[in-house]
Amino acid sequence: MNEQRIEAYLNLINTLLLNRESEAEINKILNDNQELVDSGLWQTMFQEAEKLTSAGDQDDAEFLLEVANYLAYQDYVDFLIEVLQATADSEGDSKVVYPLLQQNLDKLDNYFADILRNWATAKFSEVEADVAESVAIYIGNFSNLIREFPLGNKANNMEISIAGCEVVLKVFTSQSHRENWAAIHNNLGIAYRNRIRGDKAENIESVIAAFQQALLVYTQTDFPIDWANTQHNLGTAYSERIRGDKAENIESAIAAFQQALLVRTQTDFPIDWAVTQNNLGIAYRNRIRGDKAENIESAIAAYQQALLVRTQTDFPIKWAMIQNNLSGAYKERIRGDKAENIESAIAACQQALLVYTQTDFPIQWAMAQHNLGFAYRERIRGDKAENIESAIAACQQALLVRTQTDFPIDWAATQNILGIAYWDRIRGDKAENIES
Repeated sequence: MNEQRIEAYLNLINTLLLNRESEAEINKILNDNQELVDSGLWQTMFQEAEKLTSAGDQDDAEFLLEVANYLAYQDYVDFLIEVLQATADSEGDSKVVYPLLQQNLDKLDNYFADILRNWATAKFSEVEADVAESVAIYIGNFSNLIREFPLGNKANNMEISIAGCEVVLKVFTSQSHRENWAAIHNNLGIAYRNRIRGDKAENIESVIAAFQQALLVYTQTDFPIDWANTQHNLGTAYSERIRGDKAENIESAIAAFQQALLVRTQTDFPIDWAVTQNNLGIAYRNRIRGDKAENIESAIAAYQQALLVRTQTDFPIKWAMIQNNLSGAYKERIRGDKAENIESAIAACQQALLVYTQTDFPIQWAMAQHNLGFAYRERIRGDKAENIESAIAACQQALLVRTQTDFPIDWAATQNILGIAYWDRIRGDKAENIES
């Protein structure tokens, strides 16, 4: 905002203050200066109101706040209508809507989420049912777009998406608009899953509730693909659930993933099948109930299934992630030859590190280095002294990223493994190793 523009704002504000007793005159002044009536004006008004309050001029401060709030509301409503119109005209095309959002990043905030709720609620009560349905569809599509919008403040974007989904449910009911109602609940669940604000445990409960609502309509018979997608999402939510019984939550996750795989087959939906197989592997690895050895076998089998689709060539990052998961499972494996299991764990870590470089994926690289250090410390084959050196080297690599400042818990875990490795060290000075 240049100085000339600010001076123009201040001159207009002074003119308004001089005529604040006449509402008609205020409206005329604003109409005559439309080129200055924008977000910069009301933001400047808020700033000037603060100065007036500090100076003890409460009457002028309150007047400016009243006008600024009115202008801000109108500005936000105008933007909301413009966005919804663009969404409607383009049928939800992100290439049309996203540039508009990018030009108005300053308005994508909590205030906008409140405006969306209030404006839509009022609009739904004013118009005929068919118009309300059309507006609800536009808001629903916009809510999906803002949820995936890559720019701006992600926390704000999620709040706006949630506000849009929830207000649309005032129009779409499970009786009158079954499919739309289910779709909105599914989208609401995804928005709550991505939510940054609020209580984490409460957000996950909202995720589960939304997906369960969607499944009242999305049946395997009538909507098999939507049903499978929602079952997968529900499984992920149960895997992350904080409340309730941990063991029961994991059982619910496993059951949901297994349901999803009835539709998400390798033949028909190979990519989705691989995603669910990987998540199922994680759930089996974390499973509390059942036979521990059998659970780990199930985890390994699921990871290996996922790798049939998630290859290094086609999905290098996801391939590396599964290799890292597989390394952990082999490290914990009870069945099979212990020495061979550790070799498999080391090999999987080394595979992951072909993709996870310190430059491109520092956090994942450090995690894989930590796991590699742990595996080398446990290694049975090879030269014992060399294995310990490899363990120390891998842990030291991990600590280049896992610092006490940035990742204190991970830092402590790696320091612990490093301490054990130094304790067992054969090479070097014994006394120095113990000090380390």
